[in-house]
Amino acid sequence: MRPSSLAFVAAVLTPLTPLSAEEICQGFGPQTPRDISERAGLNAQNWTPAPAASELKLCNIHGHTQAEHKGPGFSLFAGTTDSGGWACNELVDLSEEDVLPVAEPHFEGVSPGDTFEVHWVFSSCRVEPGPGLGSCLSEGCANPELRVESQVFILVNDPEALNFMDYVWQENRVNGRPQPLALPSGTGDPVVFAGSTTGPKYTQSVCSPLQVTWSVRPQCARLDINSLHEWGASHNVFEEHHAHGVRQLVTAQELLSPIN
Repeated sequence: MRPSSLAFVAAVLTPLTPLSAEEICQGFGPQTPRDISERAGLNAQNWTPAPAASELKLCNIHGHTQAEHKGPGFSLFAGTTDSGGWACNELVDLSEEDVLPVAEPHFEGVSPGDTFEVHWVFSSCRVEPGPGLGSCLSEGCANPELRVESQVFILVNDPEALNFMDYVWQENRVNGRPQPLALPSGTGDPVVFAGSTTGPKYTQSVCSPLQVTWSVRPQCARLDINSLHEWGASHNVFEEHHAHGVRQLVTAQELLSPIN
């Protein structure tokens, strides 16, 4: 077991202090991220789940350091900054080999031992994969059905771990729709719920207006960090060469949808 600064942070910090009712944004649909182990929620805005990812078009892939969501496999609290969030439980069991430096870095904001939550974003609009969530909208389709498939990884310097290049977009299409090569499996049944877009510009006082169907896998998976740097070096169409910050956990019941 190696010493871990994140494990220390998890032990000594507590999440943000709850807001008063007056401080919580009003009139918005359910928000994200959330603790996927907690199914209660009071935001009952009408919601019809988006179609399956295979019936939509992949429009963006990006990732956050650390995890934005909290789940059974990623429950170590990593702080309240834009690079805080939640870390994989396996963090405390990493070996010295797992956290060796990367020889050829091409992706900024992550290091071996970090937790990395990846979002595959799908849209009902007639769009092509591209940079940013703006690629999921179009001038004639400003209110699409959106679905995000999410997997939380722990990044390790291990060629035997999962290869990120197995989950990217390489001009592949299924029934004419852009699709990733694959989505992760073997990390538990995804928890599906109504939510919003994420990112550090949003809080419980500043809410996102976009409605999203989320599908979050509950367990972490080991990902070879070298494969993430390979993606960063490949001039991917998403222009993703760095990890994004996190939106802190949404805990106000008024901003959470009930999970069936």
